[in-house]
Amino acid sequence: MSTDNSAPLEKSKNQDKNDAKRKAKMEKFLAKQQAGKTPADAKPSSSAAAPKKDKEPKKPKEPKKQSYCNSTPAGEKKDMSAPMADSYDPQAVESAWYSWWEAQGFFAPKPDAKEGEPMNPNGTFVMVTPPPNVTGKLHIGHALFVSIQDAIVRWNRMRGVTTLFVPGCDHAGISTQVVVEKLLWKTDNLTRHDLGREAFVNKVWDYKNEYAGTIMRQIRRLGASYDWSRERFSLDDMLTRATRETFVRLFNDGIIYRSNRLVNWCHHMNTTLSNLEVENTDLPGPTMMTIPGYPAGEKFEFGVLIHFAYEVENSCERIVVATTRIETMLGDTAIAVHPDDERYKHLHGKFVRHPFVDRRIPIITDAIAVDMEFGTGAVKMTPAHDYNDYSVGKRHNLEFINLLNDDGTYNENAGPYSGMLRFHVRKQIIEDLKAKGLYVDTTSNPMPVPMCPKSGDVIEPLMKPQWWVECKQLAEPAMQAARDGRLEITPQRSESEWFRWLGNINDWCISRQLWWGHRIPAYFVRIAGQSNDSSNDNYWVAGHSEADARKRAEEKFPGVEFELEQDPDVLDTWFSSGL
Repeated sequence: MSTDNSAPLEKSKNQDKNDAKRKAKMEKFLAKQQAGKTPADAKPSSSAAAPKKDKEPKKPKEPKKQSYCNSTPAGEKKDMSAPMADSYDPQAVESAWYSWWEAQGFFAPKPDAKEGEPMNPNGTFVMVTPPPNVTGKLHIGHALFVSIQDAIVRWNRMRGVTTLFVPGCDHAGISTQVVVEKLLWKTDNLTRHDLGREAFVNKVWDYKNEYAGTIMRQIRRLGASYDWSRERFSLDDMLTRATRETFVRLFNDGIIYRSNRLVNWCHHMNTTLSNLEVENTDLPGPTMMTIPGYPAGEKFEFGVLIHFAYEVENSCERIVVATTRIETMLGDTAIAVHPDDERYKHLHGKFVRHPFVDRRIPIITDAIAVDMEFGTGAVKMTPAHDYNDYSVGKRHNLEFINLLNDDGTYNENAGPYSGMLRFHVRKQIIEDLKAKGLYVDTTSNPMPVPMCPKSGDVIEPLMKPQWWVECKQLAEPAMQAARDGRLEITPQRSESEWFRWLGNINDWCISRQLWWGHRIPAYFVRIAGQSNDSSNDNYWVAGHSEADARKRAEEKFPGVEFELEQDPDVLDTWFSSGL
């Protein structure tokens, strides 16, 4: 084999062909470049300056397009005599038509038949719009649902069906009251309590009358085919009568009842909220949060488990428990362990001593509430301030100790912490547990925190006598209608959600501690010489008026001297809007 580096290398079989192709492509490229050159492309010499190009004359500015001016009187057919515009102008196209449609009654249902004539064989279609808030403004959600519903209504109208699309809005109890209270404070430095109930409600009506039309005007701009002659507001006289009648009937039928149960309480707004009105904020672990009603800049820790010990009575033993809300330990009335947990069998039926208040706390067994594999297998029970503990308290007949006043301060049941705000108690109790040698540890605990979306306050489970709707007996007919085909769920795959939701429905708290809304038409019968319990609905009657309620009270308590006191609370907005 030759080792001469200057010897030509042997080419591969196709290399000659590839080289030829590349050479041909390069020659073709150079030829195109040469053909495209002009004398002007030559580089000018340094001594010859390139001639300046003449400036092109400026084009005259186009006259500014005048905005469209609608000259058609409201309610009259649009004047189309002007020439068609060169481009699309939404304002010009859409103006004038809606008021004419409304004046002509195009969206009102045509009577099915005159007297003696057959009914419309195509049938009827009626839809009531889900009422938007009276203080609201149109957003993309409104545009979506109005467009979809209006398409359904118009399709039925085109099919020859007698069609009715009913517009309206609701009074938005919490939202409206919050807005007006903020305005009142901003403009006059006053609270609603400074004005009194009647004067404050009049202020809210003034606000409603000023701003209510905004969203209705915006919905008209969408072109929805509502019959505006039937527009309703949920506090109208007719709907108010219907709301009272519904409450009275359901109360007399036993579906509405009064009970002292746990509610979702917002301390900042001093009212209950339904489960659907509470928003959970998921925390990944230890998180410092600001709370309304506390000094600016002050923060409190959430997303942790605080472990502490209870000392067993007449013993040197201790039981370690953990909680995310250490301040509630002042309301503990039991420690629960699993009946099969060998670690605690010798303590069944014994007691621990509360370190801060004079209370003996029993050690109970509960196989439902306790997972002996989780934590220490011992769980503190605060039935008056926790939904899970509430159920345990009912099963074991535990004491329910309410710790909180409506404003978020602790009451006399909190012993030395009485008068303190709840989250100040949280900080202080940790320090006091450390001083007594009962504090064990604080660990990270990812968790949801229930929040009030209106105020930003942390929701507190609180025992309060309120009005409730017994929902299970109302849910069963709705489920049965879907089972036997009288009610069709579309799409069909959503049937499982229908049955899941209704099958697990809880009773509905319909009381709200507000002034704006339908005042609850229930009256407490205060019998002379007796100390009646207002949480017991045996001493309540319902009526359309005080005279009506008095008549019912006289029938219920014949020959007895009494006074009537109407419940100051109002109904949840959706109790009336749902009608």
